[in-house]
Amino acid sequence: MIQIDWSENAKIDLKLIFDKVKKKTYSKKLDKNAVDNIYLAGITIQFTAQYQIDETLGQPYRRIIVSHYKIIYKPINKNHIRILEVFDTYQNPIRLRK
Repeated sequence: MIQIDWSENAKIDLKLIFDKVKKKTYSKKLDKNAVDNIYLAGITIQFTAQYQIDETLGQPYRRIIVSHYKIIYKPINKNHIRILEVFDTYQNPIRLRK
């Protein structure tokens, strides 16, 4: 089983997404669903090379696309990954932090 941990930046990103969706939709259900879908995609990673290499950051960074959000993760070793950030793809990719 692979160990998955979320960086502080990724946790902050999830909170900001929750707040943004809540503000736009005035719906507690939609904001929770958006964050839940992102979180579930992250925790269901089965192996480190499961998803594509991120085109902006390159190797070893990988990405998962969920709706219009990009989850960036980095393998630490063959049994451990760290989710680094969740990026709204409507933003400029220069915002990405390594």
